[in-house]
Amino acid sequence: MRRLPSLPLPTRESARRRTAAIWPAAVAGTIALTLAGENAAQAAPPAPPLASLPPAPRPLPAAMTANATAMTAASVSYTVQTGDTVWGIARAHGLDTAAVLAANGLDGASIIRPGQVLALVAASVPSAPDDAPTAAAGTHEVRPGDTVSAIAGANGVSVDTVLNANGLTRDSIIYPGEVLRIPGGDQSPAPAPAALPASTAPGLDAEQSDNARLIIRIGRELGVPDRGIVIALGTAMQESWLRNLDWGDRDSLGLFQQRPSTGWGSAEQILDRERSTRVFYGGAGDPNGAATRGLLDIAGWETLAYADAAQAVQISAYPDRYAPWEQPASTWLAVLG
Repeated sequence: MRRLPSLPLPTRESARRRTAAIWPAAVAGTIALTLAGENAAQAAPPAPPLASLPPAPRPLPAAMTANATAMTAASVSYTVQTGDTVWGIARAHGLDTAAVLAANGLDGASIIRPGQVLALVAASVPSAPDDAPTAAAGTHEVRPGDTVSAIAGANGVSVDTVLNANGLTRDSIIYPGEVLRIPGGDQSPAPAPAALPASTAPGLDAEQSDNARLIIRIGRELGVPDRGIVIALGTAMQESWLRNLDWGDRDSLGLFQQRPSTGWGSAEQILDRERSTRVFYGGAGDPNGAATRGLLDIAGWETLAYADAAQAVQISAYPDRYAPWEQPASTWLAVLG
């Protein structure tokens, strides 16, 4: 299997070979006693050929951070660096992802390449007509999990009022970070903003979005809180780029890179997306029973830091790799869930 130096991914070791030196003392004190090596780590796969997969989204590289810091108010473009995603670029510059996509003729399934120059345009908020009432008008910044109906209800206005004031329709998708006008009365419709296709989420292509929906659906069926679903989404992105891979480091396979040799099931079982997702969540309905421990089997997982909760299941040699996916995963849940 070829490895690409431009897309390094963690190579994880089994829990039986891990040493205490891998863990900071604070993390070890929280969960090391409960792990005991029963859940062997699934190894993250080596990078695939570029022809088979688009570059995987990764944490913001140093070049991008420096580029963003050096930008001035007059700057209107950004040159894509290796490892960049549209979501990450928008975040680094305080912009709305949908606005950056629309400004460059992209959608949620588009792939950006190093050296590509993107226009950076902030999302505009429609201004109220001159004769519109303004005393009760306000704004609301969309948060993960928000819906237009919930926002309208919380502000004592109708859904159509919010839709019309922001140039939206009942089929429109709102995104975390987007600012909506909340007028005190009916407003004339503003020009409709460009929206991402309903089939994908920011930073994900159609295949990844489909796998994300499956993880969300199963989480809902099992009664997993939103935070647990966000942990599952970020873990799958870190382990497999949210793809059901039939290869990986050593015998790791599937969405969560689970290993037949460490008790996660047969290769065929692990490549069953639904089964492997239920095994990751664990709990009373875990298809593996007590052979492995999923998220719901970790005592106090709800109070653990995001990366620590993912690590409690995966037991990776690189536990810090999960943390950068918390915010993107929250966005995916808000869009797809």
